Amino acid sequence: MAPGFMTLVGGRPRVSPVLKLFSFLYPKDKIKVKVHCDGHEEEITCPSSSDLNDSSSSPESSSDVDIKQGTCTFRLGELAYTRSGDKGNSANIGVVARHPSFVPYLRQALTEDAVQQFFQHVFEDADGTDIKLVTRYELPGINGFNFVLENSLGGGGIASLRCDPQGKAYGQMLLDFKIENVPELEDLAKNYVPKG
Repeated sequence: MAPGFMTLVGGRPRVSPVLKLFSFLYPKDKIKVKVHCDGHEEEITCPSSSDLNDSSSSPESSSDVDIKQGTCTFRLGELAYTRSGDKGNSANIGVVARHPSFVPYLRQALTEDAVQQFFQHVFEDADGTDIKLVTRYELPGINGFNFVLENSLGGGGIASLRCDPQGKAYGQMLLDFKIENVPELEDLAKNYVPKG
């Protein structure tokens, strides 16, 4: 078949628009939100991002400095679940503890530097420089963390030539991360006292 022809019968392809995603930020306080429930309508105002506390990266908590140490070493997969995906050319890894008593150990071991070192082979800009490429966000309501790995997908999506252009396997890879100096898991769960 000659170039430019779809089929022998169909002829040349028709002109069609090319759609491209254009993302932008719009102030939340300019959006009107209405909630309808049981015939009642209520308007809700969303606070702008400047009104919220900055929950950027979560610092190492001072309350975790005196956590009980042990002699056990576990794979992250024994202490948490993970899920990962892409955000453009950056990967996003969610880590949720299997039990609330594991959170201090995850917080202590899964620092931004430790995760960046673990994934150093995927970063485009990690040529031995001290550029921060991993940001950790804490999600206390679900006993979890979210890690954003900047410029780690080789362009991301269809622009990447990597075998995992959307970073779907990154969470699975992180499950092999070793968490050291942890007490026996049964002791942690048995002696756990919820805060509050």
